[in-house]
Amino acid sequence: MEDDTLNDGGKTRSATIVDVAKRANVAIGTVSRYLNGFPIRRANREQIEEAIQALRFKRNAAAVAMKTDVTHVVGLLANSFDDFHGAMLEHLSRALRRDGRALLIYCHGGDTRLMDDGIDYFSTQRIDALVMSGVERLFDRVDQLVEEGVPVVLYDNDLAGLKADRVFVNNREASYHAVRHLLDIGHRRIGTLMGRLSDSAANERHLGYCDALSERGIEIDPAYSAPGHWSMVGGTDATRQLMQLPEPPTAIFSANYPMTLGALRYFKDAKIRMPDDVSVVSFDDLPLFGLHEPGITVVAQPIHTIAQTIADVIERRLRGSADTPFSTTSLRCEVILRASTKPAQDTGLDRRPGSSA
Repeated sequence: MEDDTLNDGGKTRSATIVDVAKRANVAIGTVSRYLNGFPIRRANREQIEEAIQALRFKRNAAAVAMKTDVTHVVGLLANSFDDFHGAMLEHLSRALRRDGRALLIYCHGGDTRLMDDGIDYFSTQRIDALVMSGVERLFDRVDQLVEEGVPVVLYDNDLAGLKADRVFVNNREASYHAVRHLLDIGHRRIGTLMGRLSDSAANERHLGYCDALSERGIEIDPAYSAPGHWSMVGGTDATRQLMQLPEPPTAIFSANYPMTLGALRYFKDAKIRMPDDVSVVSFDDLPLFGLHEPGITVVAQPIHTIAQTIADVIERRLRGSADTPFSTTSLRCEVILRASTKPAQDTGLDRRPGSSA
């Protein structure tokens, strides 16, 4: 493919991209991405250009013609295809398709082995960009992709320090407004079902819960914050933990919808009436929540807008230069009031399971 020569044990040979990568001290994939028009870091680009000049490296025109600058394929590394991610997939696929791009999907289901497999998979594909929710243990793997010139867009959870664009919702502010609604109608003992606080989304939603209580001068009692681990089973266990406190909450804020479903399961089994015995607000909306009796008050994420914004960010990133500043977009959520909340009637909650009333 290359027509300039190097001395190799007395024999002359053409310089290859391996030689360029070795001289530039970068990965072979980084050289490949540079040669095929993908954006890469300025420092890497300068080192590659110096190596190409020093080695008098040239590619065969026919080989160049076999490649295109972009593949028009975007990778999506997803935890699951639950209601939220399923809707995200639908809207993001449609938004990218309007820009002439297709979506390549890998679902890891929270399995650490599959997370690594997913990164390996995308490393072998000539994707234009990668969209993912941040997972801390993947930082080094994803950072290597960025080093090789693959733009990354983070949604849902952050990866602090990663050179990437970000599209999030205003988790802290939205949670603050949800809990403030409960305070406005008289609740003072408000419990929360938490996600994993190592996740930025869970941490921000818990901070919003704390902000609302602190604003009203209510002490943050750790006993009213129960870990639900983002799951339905975890939500059931966390709700049981809250409702069996000596003074159980009169209202619960759940940080995502699977934990809310777990709470509803516990209420059904324990014959706890909502909102008469306990009011509930959920982060995330489901069609089911509008049909449930009573309807569930929710913080609704703008999924269509999230997807469209991600597509717009990818378009700007791929059409811009490698020096284009990284962006962080924060989108507003809407609190939708339904019948799962009512003014507090603190009667000691003598309808708790095991009570004599």
